[in-house]
Amino acid sequence: MPSVLVVEDDPSIRQSLIEVLAEHGYAVRSAADGFGALREVTQVPVDAVVLDLGLPDLDGGDALRMIRGISSVPVLVATARDDEAEIIKLLNAGADDYLVKPFSGGQLIARLSAVLRRSSHLPPAHAAHPAQAGQGPRPAPAAEPLRATTVGELAVDPGARTAYLAGRELHLTRREFDLLAFLAHHTGQVVSKRRLLTEVWREPYVDDQTVDVHLSSLRRKLGERAVAPRYLLTVRGVGIKLVAPR
Repeated sequence: MPSVLVVEDDPSIRQSLIEVLAEHGYAVRSAADGFGALREVTQVPVDAVVLDLGLPDLDGGDALRMIRGISSVPVLVATARDDEAEIIKLLNAGADDYLVKPFSGGQLIARLSAVLRRSSHLPPAHAAHPAQAGQGPRPAPAAEPLRATTVGELAVDPGARTAYLAGRELHLTRREFDLLAFLAHHTGQVVSKRRLLTEVWREPYVDDQTVDVHLSSLRRKLGERAVAPRYLLTVRGVGIKLVAPR
């Protein structure tokens, strides 16, 4: 049973989140402030954290960075801040995903399930029981291995999880690297956002804004903008492709 730490200062919202998570088979602990969250994370390991940003003692962004300083636990940020720059800042600070308030219980469970799958923690609804139908769990189909790729001055090595631009290492978040590596593996091909959500995020029903936010951050680290692309070329209405600059 995966365990989740809910960090929320509003008692009614905290209780609602606890109830939704418990109904879906999660073991839930909670904290009402940032320092309480840090104590919980250090005392007993959890599989994921749902972190509100509007905390009474710490800014949620500071709490996120402090959690990241002591743990690699997946963090799903719950925020009322829908500004793209703010969301990029949170992702760069170590958030694994985010939800913009208000959100439904269904959205919370879907995003949390995706975060746990990406970090190799399967929630009960997706775990196969070895004795089911008298058979062991079916192995997942093998994915095509991503290869090291050089595009212009950009070199991406999925095995070493490194990316260099003109000899300078790029400091990417986990999701930014996964996105870049997938696009590099399909250099010159237009890849739809739906396909990226399915094959990179492995969550096809998450909204496209998730891809947009990560692409915006990735573009900035590649030294380009959407209006003046060099490597990441948008094909309007179709998708995105990685190309060598002309």
